[in-house]
Amino acid sequence: MKLHAIETGLFKLDGGAMFGVVPKSLWSKRIKPDDNNLCTWAMRCLLIEDGDRLILIDTGLGDKQSEKFFSFVKPHGEHNLHTSLQQKGFSADDITDVILTHLHFDHVGGAVSKDGHGKLHPTFKNATYWSHSSHWKWALHPNEREKESFLTENIVPLQEHEQIKFIDQHLFEHPSIDFLIVNGHTESQLIPKITVGEQLLYYCADLLPSVYHIPLAWVMGYDIRPLVTLKEKISLFHQAISENAVLIFEHDATHEACTLRKDERDRVVVDQIIKINDVS
Repeated sequence: MKLHAIETGLFKLDGGAMFGVVPKSLWSKRIKPDDNNLCTWAMRCLLIEDGDRLILIDTGLGDKQSEKFFSFVKPHGEHNLHTSLQQKGFSADDITDVILTHLHFDHVGGAVSKDGHGKLHPTFKNATYWSHSSHWKWALHPNEREKESFLTENIVPLQEHEQIKFIDQHLFEHPSIDFLIVNGHTESQLIPKITVGEQLLYYCADLLPSVYHIPLAWVMGYDIRPLVTLKEKISLFHQAISENAVLIFEHDATHEACTLRKDERDRVVVDQIIKINDVS
């Protein structure tokens, strides 16, 4: 099995929203905002190459939204989903499975593409897409807090083309991939747990978007249930330290992954910064 970091570009989000109740005087020492209080974040997907399976976790922002939409999140950078796949020697047609951790636009936008006639279709025509049925229903009937993050054009075409399945209703058959289900950021978010040899890895998605979110109280303002996120982080940290697991960051523009340890004050801190390619 080989793991590949698939960089799909950078975007910007408000620093206050990304750090919730944490004062700017604290978080700005770790990540520098621009003059509009926006910070730069990655959209790092994960490609798992294993025999005849080529499994992509999340798909980034995509390129089909309007100029007005992109003016809010300011996508930039030299990478995109397709060129990153090509750099690893693959194309969209090679992907067999797409795991969608959740259906917010920066995680699922690349799952659906628009052709020259404006028609929407799944980007990965030979792939089965995987979600959680509770989250799928949640996304199709969004609450006021999240409705701007769930875009119909990112979701419905997967169902129209009969390419979506749900891990809680269909067996996702892979001996080295399991899932945690977490509910703090959004309903029934998937956190893939991957075994490579003796090494365990967690693709943290929006439970832990960056290394800067390791302090327990540093929870995103976007989370619908921040106290649940806090409990889920504690549980993840306990597992990761006991298993010596690697945590993979989807949104950290500088750090791909890390391991954790407890310091002399019993706080969870970074042990080692890891490159994904060094694991496989």
